[in-house]
Amino acid sequence: MTKLSKVLVLGFTAGLAALGLAACGGGGGGGTQGGTATVLMGTAPDYLDPQESYTTQGWEPNRIAYTGLVTYSHENGAAGNTIIPGLATSLPQISADGKTYTLTLRKGLVYSDGSPVKASDFKCTMERLIKVNFGGKSFITDNVEGATAYDKGQSNEISGVTTDDSTGKITIKLVKRYGAFTNVLAFPNLGLVPCGTPDHTLTTTMPPGVGPYMYKDIVPNKSFTMVRNPHFAQLNLPDIPTGHLDQIKVTIQSNTQTEAQQVLNNQADNFDAGDTLPPSLVPQVQSRAKDRFEAVTIPSTFYFFLNTRIPPFNSELARQAVNVAIDRPAMQRLASGFLTPECFFLPEGIPGHPTSPCPYGPADGHGDIAKAQQLVKQSGTAGQSITVWGEERSPRKEYVEYYADLLNRIGYHATPKLISDTTYFPTIGNAKTNPQTGFADWIQDFPNPVDFYLLLTTSSIQPVNNENFGYVSDPFIDQQVNKLSPTPTEKLDSVASQWQGLDEYTAKKAYVVVYGSEAVPKFFSDRIDFGSAVVNPTYLNDWSTWQLK
Repeated sequence: MTKLSKVLVLGFTAGLAALGLAACGGGGGGGTQGGTATVLMGTAPDYLDPQESYTTQGWEPNRIAYTGLVTYSHENGAAGNTIIPGLATSLPQISADGKTYTLTLRKGLVYSDGSPVKASDFKCTMERLIKVNFGGKSFITDNVEGATAYDKGQSNEISGVTTDDSTGKITIKLVKRYGAFTNVLAFPNLGLVPCGTPDHTLTTTMPPGVGPYMYKDIVPNKSFTMVRNPHFAQLNLPDIPTGHLDQIKVTIQSNTQTEAQQVLNNQADNFDAGDTLPPSLVPQVQSRAKDRFEAVTIPSTFYFFLNTRIPPFNSELARQAVNVAIDRPAMQRLASGFLTPECFFLPEGIPGHPTSPCPYGPADGHGDIAKAQQLVKQSGTAGQSITVWGEERSPRKEYVEYYADLLNRIGYHATPKLISDTTYFPTIGNAKTNPQTGFADWIQDFPNPVDFYLLLTTSSIQPVNNENFGYVSDPFIDQQVNKLSPTPTEKLDSVASQWQGLDEYTAKKAYVVVYGSEAVPKFFSDRIDFGSAVVNPTYLNDWSTWQLK
């Protein structure tokens, strides 16, 4: 699966307790209606075009301008992973064989320009997504009947999607059962746009959508403004905020030191959650903005991969040794508190995340070097040379340097090999590289355990662009993933215990060395009602929940 292009916040000087790391931070507030808020983004959206964007910087605004048939709850923490009806009357009805999804469009819907929304617009939106070459289009082409043929120009429509404008009925036929397809329907890229919208990338004028806000005054890579959609409130869409602010003005400020300083000094209202908080300002943020800042953990897994095909980590005892030795609180310090220690591959907030004890010592333990040394000797791999791959940027660089030192302490001869961020994943994902071990991470495309476990299945091993970096090939994992992945998203709770059992098995087999989930900054000026502002686990800042004090 395609990994979301997200930039996580990293600090370097503050501790977890001082930062007040939290999984949520919302609720009601006593804010007002109206007014303008200013957002500073260190990284420009890849695209504002609703069918093309594939970063959090683009999804933040698109989510509140383009609502899909289904969407995610506008809540903090794990509750924000809940799929709810959007423009559809209910969640999809799924056939017994799991291959047909049926939805019905709500009546009386209109776009931001006042034109009526039609069921056929959904099909046009999906076809446009393919035409503009959305980076995640394989979620459609791999699963929807006729989508591959349409993508290759062999058909003038996606045959697996049929619609009826008179009844609002939408039917989607899949080529195979894919339980996470409801999550795919919730992508902002399937937020409806009218048929006839140009099928090329739009840059300065966006199509009308159905959401509380719409675009205005776009200057590519510099600025844009979100203003109220005058038609949205009257639609009365359940559980979707109508918005409090009249305007949200966004400016791209590539210097994150300036970005953070302006929010700290109340010269701007929001430091974007996808940006890096400069380490030099962390102490000031702690002291001056402690009532308008917190670090919010999102579902993510940060780990060291272990190549199970070659020495020394083709030995299960050697893999166990590293898991026994790891000092996760030390990793947390390297991340300046922007890390929650974890030992399981499925992070908190994903169905199946285990609540059982870690198999090789507590997640908040400091590791057992002596026991790890014994395991290394027992494995017969002591003294072997290991190259530890990693990225050059901090604190990932520091993670790898710590890890190499740890391997040396337990009996190996380890050397870090740090390369540029832009080439790192293609390099370690090339079979010719055949890396022994190194840094890896995964941030959810959507809140479904299959999104994580495809990183550990035999079928995901590829000669290039491989993301199963440890070449894990375990028949039990493959069997369980094949068994559980067809489960519809709406029924994940029914198999959560089985996913948990699989994750506990994976941890015991020590296929990877998980050390934590990272966090993003919730950081505002003192003009914003901090308690009401939501940070969604997938889309980060939910601008539709903001209000002035």
